[in-house]
Amino acid sequence: MLSTREVSAPNYQRFCQFLERETGILLGDSKQYLVRSRLLGLLHDYADLSLDGLIDKAIQGHDRKLQQRVLDSMTTNETLWFRDTYPFTLLTEQILPAMTPSNRKLRIWSAACSTGQEAYSIAMTILDFQAKNPSALKSGFEVVGSDISEHVLQVANKGEYDKIAILRGLPASYQSKYFNKLGEDSLVVKPHLKQHVSFKKLNLLSPYTGMGTFDIVFCRNVLIYFSADNKKRILQQIAACLSNDGSLLLGASESVTTVADLFQMVKASKGLYYKKKI
Repeated sequence: MLSTREVSAPNYQRFCQFLERETGILLGDSKQYLVRSRLLGLLHDYADLSLDGLIDKAIQGHDRKLQQRVLDSMTTNETLWFRDTYPFTLLTEQILPAMTPSNRKLRIWSAACSTGQEAYSIAMTILDFQAKNPSALKSGFEVVGSDISEHVLQVANKGEYDKIAILRGLPASYQSKYFNKLGEDSLVVKPHLKQHVSFKKLNLLSPYTGMGTFDIVFCRNVLIYFSADNKKRILQQIAACLSNDGSLLLGASESVTTVADLFQMVKASKGLYYKKKI
């Protein structure tokens, strides 16, 4: 007999179809363990349901709150401050210095931003760049973070992080420079950093028409979760919202192979990124 804390094979297949339809995330075969680990915690609030029953109720969609919590649990991914380091080095040493001076505000998009660490890391990097280059970016800049999960966006908007989150890559010098203490073990983003960063809900499979035009897009460690067709669709939409000299940064294992006609690879000593083809 199947445990109430296990996912049956038929329900797993139904859930895979549901998750891809709603979010674009492709689970693949034999990832029941992942679904189980992500959703088990919800049973504390739905004690009358088995894990199979929880999944079935989420798929039916009558309880929108439950459905959203299930989707949040499956789409919330690990995030770090200044993840992998090299994208931020590229930003400082290569991308920003090479940008043509403009009278308009520089706009950067952090796609699938989770709880906001990447978006704030980008903003801190640019503020440091401005401090060293006072004549650069005179019209200012803004960073827009987007995610499909309402829960992580609430965390990102608050800009409050506990000790565990802080220890995941936030340099000590930045803790005092860009954050205020909030209690014994937490920090909150200072206003002079927060004013440059905003967040909005977006499903990467939806149209991006409301996002506006961006000069730089970070879409890192996201495409690996999508099917080949959806990867192509997302990259096409990103290209459409990039400015003519716009730059795209992807994760180390991701590429623009399927849309090579839209992007040109730029190799640098610290890594690589992509420029939109005009």
